[in-house]
Amino acid sequence: MFDFKAILSVSLILFSVIDIVGNIPIVISLKEQGKKIEAAKATFASGVLMLLFLFGGEKVLGLFGVDVKSFAVAGAIVMFIIGLEMILNREIFRNNDESSNATSIFPLAFPLIAGAGTLTTIISLEGAGYMKLDIGVGILLNLVVVFFVLKFSSSIQKRIGKQGAKILEKVFGIILLAIAIKIFTNNSILHELLEALKANIK
Repeated sequence: MFDFKAILSVSLILFSVIDIVGNIPIVISLKEQGKKIEAAKATFASGVLMLLFLFGGEKVLGLFGVDVKSFAVAGAIVMFIIGLEMILNREIFRNNDESSNATSIFPLAFPLIAGAGTLTTIISLEGAGYMKLDIGVGILLNLVVVFFVLKFSSSIQKRIGKQGAKILEKVFGIILLAIAIKIFTNNSILHELLEALKANIK
């Protein structure tokens, strides 16, 4: 039986973490570089990653001897580099594969849409008491939003103009850096050190 209140809560949490609207400048930036983005492929790849983590995230990571915190830190580093690209207008990641599949999966599907923050949030939601069915519905609702935003990103680009896109890119680049730093500190040994320091002060 669906719990509509839980579905709404999960959907809003995931929407804020995925932040597909905030990722529009990145999508526009990729297009400016001449890379073709296919909304359906990017959405499908993101959905597969999210559902995979919903039904066995920790087990999948365990197969590679990786824990959730290490995965989050790795994703945060990638996000940090992408944020630097947006702010400095420099290409750090060298993508020699110009196919739409490569662009749709990396860096769009991962780590921007189904990134470390999103995937660890999905695992955390189940730990917080939400049912897998409700989380799954919340994921699907967000994927619908993701698809339409990616599909009509060109129209959005025309409305805000090139100058507006550049401003948004810089602003959201800084936000992306901040999110990456937050994920890094919350999942690294720094977080434990800070918590220990706070406890000693008290």
